[in-house]
Amino acid sequence: MMVLASWKSARQTLRFEGHDIAYWTDGDGPPLLLIHGFPTSSHDWTPIWQALTEKYRVIACDLLGFGLSAKPSSGYSIHRQADLQEALLGELGISHADLLVHDYGVSVGQELLARENEGGLSFSIGQMVFLNGGIFPGEHRPRPIQKLGASPLGFLISLLTTRERFGKSFSEVFGPETQPTKQELDTYWSLICENSGNRITHKLLGYMKDREVHKERWVSALGPNQARIGLINGALDPVSGEHVFEVWRRELPDARAHLLPTIGHYPQVEAQEAVASKVLEWLG
Repeated sequence: MMVLASWKSARQTLRFEGHDIAYWTDGDGPPLLLIHGFPTSSHDWTPIWQALTEKYRVIACDLLGFGLSAKPSSGYSIHRQADLQEALLGELGISHADLLVHDYGVSVGQELLARENEGGLSFSIGQMVFLNGGIFPGEHRPRPIQKLGASPLGFLISLLTTRERFGKSFSEVFGPETQPTKQELDTYWSLICENSGNRITHKLLGYMKDREVHKERWVSALGPNQARIGLINGALDPVSGEHVFEVWRRELPDARAHLLPTIGHYPQVEAQEAVASKVLEWLG
């Protein structure tokens, strides 16, 4: 992964609804928008960043409440994060983009697809590649810490979570042969703690309720778009692994699908060469 200090120095800032949003853009060619997952940030993309920027103009922001972006005390929703993506591309003058989305970001991507299906999106989507995430809300298997975090006791979970507890829980979603290093865990935790973000983590977990409320809208957005969507899935992910892959293949038989048998929840980190190669192959 890219050294954090270098990543921080490369950021630019977008003003969105009164908040500062950190974003990055690099490379030439067709625009490719990356949307990261929970509880991390766009730094997750750095293992494949160089490979992607050799062919695309890559754009990624830290979502509101994540990474180096502002972390207000309230106002989080998947719809607002989708608004942010529209604002970012609008600021950059981009009217068409491919997308690569992961975890929390898959729901943002599905909302953007739904808006496009309705004719209400400010840019057009080319192709979209999904990594592990709650694409089908009924198949999402949140970790115990996520369930507690989303409960009325969530604020206590945020207050009591330490670097050590985070590292243990977070490592459980990686494959056994592709565990994060201590340095990587330190980096993840550092970015979560930026702007006291470790104190509002429970507020970000409202996305699980969003998925239940909007599941019909977001799942139905996929069917008409099978020719231009694909899933790269780490099979050993306990949250959204091979069980999601099998539902994808059954429900979306004309969509592309690629399984990584020994990989967990973070394919772009755990199998960076395989993921970059497959993304570039699919996007053409």
